[in-house]
Amino acid sequence: MNLVLLGAHCGDVELQAGAIAHKYAKAGHEVTFVHLTAGEKGNPPGISVEDYRLQKIRESEKAAEVLGVKTITLEYKDAELTFNDEIITRVATLMRKLKPNVVITHWENSIHPDHALCPRIVQAAQLKAGLPGFDLDGLPAHYYGFYHSENWEDMEKYDPDIFIDVTDEFDTYLEALSQYWFVMNSSSFRYYDYYKALGTVRGCVNRTKYAQTLKFPTGSNVKKGGNIPAYELST
Repeated sequence: MNLVLLGAHCGDVELQAGAIAHKYAKAGHEVTFVHLTAGEKGNPPGISVEDYRLQKIRESEKAAEVLGVKTITLEYKDAELTFNDEIITRVATLMRKLKPNVVITHWENSIHPDHALCPRIVQAAQLKAGLPGFDLDGLPAHYYGFYHSENWEDMEKYDPDIFIDVTDEFDTYLEALSQYWFVMNSSSFRYYDYYKALGTVRGCVNRTKYAQTLKFPTGSNVKKGGNIPAYELST
């Protein structure tokens, strides 16, 4: 398994699926976080946007080290993402380099425009990366599947399809989250408490201590065949 988690800002995929990422990384799979922006516009008082950008990138590197994954932060600006051919080509080229089997990204409905753009970019890049007729730095075509993960800002019609037991990974996940200043100190939202509670609630439904969830892309959650499908990622 080669797994990529692509989010709008540093901290998004860590919150949404950091325990899943750690589960696969410690099992020996290749796992990479890709942040389209640093999420720098939420800078605290007394810290410039650029300084906070650098701070969040450092925090993402610390979190990635805790989880045992790689991390990449692109240079796009927070709250200014645009759906266009440039970013689609950039992500498609990156996916050909990373060669993921699966990409995990935001759900399609969100109160944050950057979040809502991510699955559109991932899906458009899926096509461009997978078609050999596109010459992307001479890299061979590569097609990947993708899932959505759970974020408090992306909850409209998010009804999870997959529950993954992350009981053994959850303490490490919480340690990784604590590397982010905004997770531990935000005055607008209690990130740490929310995601700890969410892991507990999803674990209750999963009959495990903790769980994180994923959702199939709209239109792809109809499964055809002669057997009941196993709704889980294989380790």
